[in-house]
Amino acid sequence: MSTGAEIDTQDLVDRFTLKALVESCLVLEEGIASLREIDLGMMAGAGIMPPPFARADQLGLDDVLDRLERAQSEWGEDFTPPLILRRLVAQGRLGVKSGQGFFPYPRPDSGFADGPVKLETRGRLAIAWLDRPPANSIAPEMVEALEQVWEAVTAGDVRALIFASANPMLFCAGADIKAFTTMDEAAGRNLLDRMHALLRSFEQSSVATLAAVNGTALGGGNELAMACDIRLAAESASFGQPEINLGIVPGFGGTQRLPALIGAARALELNLVGDSIDAAEAAELGLVNRVVPDHELLDTALAWGRKLAEQAPLAIEQIKRVSVGSGFDAGLEAEKQAFLAAFGSEDAREGISAFLQKRPPHFQGR
Repeated sequence: MSTGAEIDTQDLVDRFTLKALVESCLVLEEGIASLREIDLGMMAGAGIMPPPFARADQLGLDDVLDRLERAQSEWGEDFTPPLILRRLVAQGRLGVKSGQGFFPYPRPDSGFADGPVKLETRGRLAIAWLDRPPANSIAPEMVEALEQVWEAVTAGDVRALIFASANPMLFCAGADIKAFTTMDEAAGRNLLDRMHALLRSFEQSSVATLAAVNGTALGGGNELAMACDIRLAAESASFGQPEINLGIVPGFGGTQRLPALIGAARALELNLVGDSIDAAEAAELGLVNRVVPDHELLDTALAWGRKLAEQAPLAIEQIKRVSVGSGFDAGLEAEKQAFLAAFGSEDAREGISAFLQKRPPHFQGR
């Protein structure tokens, strides 16, 4: 038998969590902040774990809607279920149990449930979910998993592949710097060669590729997105090539694909300064094709993917092959040489040490 004090405590918790979700939805609907920004703010600023949208997805949005309807009748109009919650439930987006709620969740194929990249096939459309906590950083095991997913996709009937993140807070923070520091020159070159070959195969294939960028896409994450045919960005997404801040250079095509997409002058600026840009600026520059509200990103990517999956595959392949200049591969090879030269310098060792120690670097030009 519960005591009155225990009932009151539970009542207080229910009121607080439901009201937090209602207010979060209102902030979202008014365009004040994005899904990602609201949940991050509630975690970092209010200490609410899990934050409102992630908690609702875990509980099930249909169950949360039912609880809010009861709360409205018992506690008043302050608990009126938000319009966005009703819309998501009507669409069958019920949270983790349905694969999508406020955020999307992987439902991987058999044999791809483990590992840092999970493959989910939906007929001629598939999703490659980046899932290497905490930041989806690119390390040898990530490259191997990407290769395995791509091999499975190209060997089957899939005609469009979406790259998405299983982490609702980011897309990919770039290369795993700690992993790179454990490699000798031969291992480093091997990883560069494999990643370059993989990304070039995207650009020469009859399979259409899309990047659904839901948050931070830095360094190798941005380079992965740039190698895709179409880039879609959530409003809270950001993009950048910050390698210069570590005393190194982009190593997965950033010196070649970025100028091809946004022009040489702005690409040089971004590569030299290392600052990030938001989704709106990325769209203005031509780095991304569309910017959409966070909660519409996967649905938008799926719509694009279904359209591309119906296009003539041979025509797709030929359009992609002739759309790249004849000197592109030579530029990528030059970038690999530049990366290895910079990575072996004293400045790179200092930049990486400073990054890992969370202090400003002191470069000496050696």
